[in-house]
Amino acid sequence: MGFADRRYTVNVSILHTDRPLLDRPAAVAANGFSNIEMWWPWPDEPTPARSELDALRGAIEDAGVQLTGLNFYAGRLPGPDRGALSVPGAESERFRANVEVAAGFAGSLGCGALNAVYGNRVEGVEPGAQDALALENLAYAARAADRVGAVLLVEALNRVESPRYPLLSAEAAVAVVDRVNSLTGLGNARFLMDLYHLGVNGADVPAVIDRYAGVTGHVQIADAPGRGAPGTGTLPLGAWLDRLAGAGYEGLVGLEYKRGKEAGEFGWLAR
Repeated sequence: MGFADRRYTVNVSILHTDRPLLDRPAAVAANGFSNIEMWWPWPDEPTPARSELDALRGAIEDAGVQLTGLNFYAGRLPGPDRGALSVPGAESERFRANVEVAAGFAGSLGCGALNAVYGNRVEGVEPGAQDALALENLAYAARAADRVGAVLLVEALNRVESPRYPLLSAEAAVAVVDRVNSLTGLGNARFLMDLYHLGVNGADVPAVIDRYAGVTGHVQIADAPGRGAPGTGTLPLGAWLDRLAGAGYEGLVGLEYKRGKEAGEFGWLAR
């Protein structure tokens, strides 16, 4: 299977960032794609004004694209933060305040996946206390996602860019998924398999695919080094996606890479 034969969703928080947020859905449509995903668009505001939510909803609907994935509030992303839900104090409270807002926005657009970024380890706080807080908040988010017909995604990041993030392997992320499902009984927590992060970590990606394809709710790609488009680095993304398809994964593939200097942002598809 070639790259052009797959179903993609374009992450407009890392692509088309040369345009204002409200212009990005139309830019995705102009490139021939029908799906978009995004990080929480207001990194400093977990509960934006209704007018801001309505404007973004209108831009998505007017462009005729489908919102397929949305992050819950995760702090300054991109930036120094890697989520808020396991961070005691104000950040955890901001995450909780955001849950119903994000779920409601996703539900209003038929978005079926909400990503909850775990958060960094905090100096002076016991890891066990952070994990207990995380489980409580993830269960809260899973219940909100379930009410709008969405899955809750948990992902592993890479240790090079996120050394204080505790979920640095597929095994660690899936263990959290299992704990959330056990607590809620809903079964809607799923693994977000980001092939870029796994590749940077030097994981045995084929083994990860074989073991965890069945609990994977979404897949994202970028090449490494550099987090560029497929073909700009050394990761065998095509082979990994073929293996995922062979393992039964039929979902979308998120394009979560940085724009390069080559003409356009999607020339690799034509190649």
